[in-house]
Amino acid sequence: MDRGYLDFARLYRISQASAFFVTRSKTNTRFKRIYSHETDRSKGIIADQTIKLTGTNSSRDYSANIRRIVYRDVDTNKRLVFLTNNFELSAKTIAALYKARWGIELFFKWIKQHLRIKAFFGTSENAARSQIWIAVSIYVLIAIIKKRLKLDQSLYTILQILSTSIFEKTPILQLFQDIDDSEDEPTNSNQLNLF
Repeated sequence: MDRGYLDFARLYRISQASAFFVTRSKTNTRFKRIYSHETDRSKGIIADQTIKLTGTNSSRDYSANIRRIVYRDVDTNKRLVFLTNNFELSAKTIAALYKARWGIELFFKWIKQHLRIKAFFGTSENAARSQIWIAVSIYVLIAIIKKRLKLDQSLYTILQILSTSIFEKTPILQLFQDIDDSEDEPTNSNQLNLF
């Protein structure tokens, strides 16, 4: 979970459902340290603590103890603070789980940027999966066309051209040939030209 959505009542419901979470802590999270576990600073673990939330709302919403892990990322030299209800996994594993979350985040960002999914047509899991697989398949087909025809245009441009001329009986390669239309432009025009 992202720290922008830090909702301790929701985290408590997750914990009550026998599931575990890993989230970033906000800098203003108020807590009392109950116990400090041994840490291995060579692995980037600065602190591994059992804490009790002391904020007015947070202590009411999450009454159980929670685990606080302070981690320094060796790649970026950033200090990250994680909260989790999992006391069994190592602190390094908890940090790795949160880092893996970024891979998922980047995947969904890629989907939003590259696949043309404006809205889902169905609400079931199967409908969403089917639509994503269709969009990925189209993206791969466009990439194959780009490679086989040795086109210079971007995948987005190729997709735009194909989507506007899908019902035309024009050979695909002809759609992407540069057409010199400078002869069609009037030389002396009172009208403003857009292109």
